[in-house]
Amino acid sequence: MFDSPNTAPVFRRAVPPCNRTSGFTLIELLTVIAIIAILAAISFGVFRGVSENSARSLARAELSSLSVALESYKRQYGDYPQVESATDANANVLQALIGRRGPTGADMTRKALIEFSKFSVNGDPETTSTATLQDPWGRDYHYHYRTVGSATWTNPSYVLYSLGPDGLETAPTGAGVVDFDDSNNLDNLYANR
Repeated sequence: MFDSPNTAPVFRRAVPPCNRTSGFTLIELLTVIAIIAILAAISFGVFRGVSENSARSLARAELSSLSVALESYKRQYGDYPQVESATDANANVLQALIGRRGPTGADMTRKALIEFSKFSVNGDPETTSTATLQDPWGRDYHYHYRTVGSATWTNPSYVLYSLGPDGLETAPTGAGVVDFDDSNNLDNLYANR
C-alpha cells in the first residue's frame, strides 16, 4: 500500500463493470413523444383560434368598407344598386362600386368607390361582369336589396353580409321576403344591422 515513506498513500478504487449501455429506455422515449404531441395539439388549437379571429376581423373590416362605399354610392346616385335577381346581385354590386353600373343596372363609366385590388375577388371585374367579392373563407359576400313595393321588407334598405366560417345561409326565406333571423346561424357577419 505504501511505496515509500515520503509519499502519501494511494488508494485505488475498483471500477464496477458497466451492465447498462448508454441510451434511452422505451418509457423515456414514449414520454417525450407524448409531451411533444400534447404541445403540438395545443399550438395547433391556438393557431386555429388566432386564424379564425383574424378572418372574422378581416370580414368585419371589409363589410364596413363596402357599407361606406354603398352609402357613398347612394349619396352620388340617389339609391343603392338594384339587382334583378339574387344570383347576379353580388356581381352587380361589385360592378356598381367600381363605377361600371348605375342604380338601375345601366352600364356607365364613373369613378370607382372601392379599390377592388384590396379585396379578394373571384375573377377580374375590369374584364368580366360576373366577378364577385369574396369573404376570407372564399365565399361570396351576399347583397340583398329591397324590392319595389315589398311590404315584407323589414330592413332599412339593403343587407350586406358574409356567411361566416360555417358557410350556412338562413336568408332569404321566400319570394321578395327577406327574413334575417339568424338565431340558428350566429356566425353570419353583417354590414348594416
